[in-house]
Amino acid sequence: MTEWDIKKLRILRTLADRGTVTATAEALHMTPSAVSQQLTNLARQLGVPLLEAQGRRVRLTDAAHLVLRHTEAVFAQLERADAELAGYLSGEAGEVRIGAFSTAVPVLVVPAVAALRRTHPGVEVRIRETEAAESYELLTAGAVDLALSLAAHAPGARDPRFSRVTLLEDPLDVALPPGHPLTAAPALRLADLSGERWIYGGSGPWSEITRNACEAAGFVPEQAHSASGWTAILAMVEAGMGVALVPRMVTGRAAGVTVRVLAHDRPARHVIAALRRGSESAPAVSRVLTALRETAATLRRTGSGSDPAPAR
Repeated sequence: MTEWDIKKLRILRTLADRGTVTATAEALHMTPSAVSQQLTNLARQLGVPLLEAQGRRVRLTDAAHLVLRHTEAVFAQLERADAELAGYLSGEAGEVRIGAFSTAVPVLVVPAVAALRRTHPGVEVRIRETEAAESYELLTAGAVDLALSLAAHAPGARDPRFSRVTLLEDPLDVALPPGHPLTAAPALRLADLSGERWIYGGSGPWSEITRNACEAAGFVPEQAHSASGWTAILAMVEAGMGVALVPRMVTGRAAGVTVRVLAHDRPARHVIAALRRGSESAPAVSRVLTALRETAATLRRTGSGSDPAPAR
């Protein structure tokens, strides 16, 4: 019978995710030499080569990829075992760590945690503001239990490591400078803004969201300014330097600009929660997911309907 060592398999899995021995050592708080030694021992235990030299780096062999395909099911089953044991030992108590992108924290995560504290005070939630790529690295390494991101940032739905839960469709409204000629235009459409100067991120999914929405409306937006933070974007809109698509989750902070709903175009981004496959049955994690779903449902109800009033 082949000897399977879960600790060593976890190191191999992390190497597959991170790509280098040095990055793997950093993620697992080990030394590079300890990582190499553990993987050498694992290869000896399994009786197959797991790594081969590729210049100054190493790459996983076909045998290593075969091992990893089977260990994903093992890790998922261990997550389920941990979840059941946690439920047996702590019942309604437990700690859940959330990694979430910045705009989701005040609008979605904080209200959900506040509601959960009233109904299940034994569930401790720790929030960590993260970028999407970082949140999935933390999720894989076991440093967070839930990762909130936009669907455009997330690993594919077929990734065997994660379960995905859709929480919210977040509509995109347009922010106009004070006194803009289209402030009071009836049934404003995205195509009405084809001649405007636009403000959005220089790269990444948010840049793609803006460009894709405009291109679907029949034009390529002229990018006048680039910014990634909503404070900077809205300040430039207020100063008359351009217009911007703004998520509904942000419009509550859009003081000094006019926010209009694009009812015809209905551009939107999608907010999801991801967790390690198998961990969704943990009682505390399930409670947090329920609270997030209920908060998202409230946002959908209060965020639908007519144009929001101009922000002052």
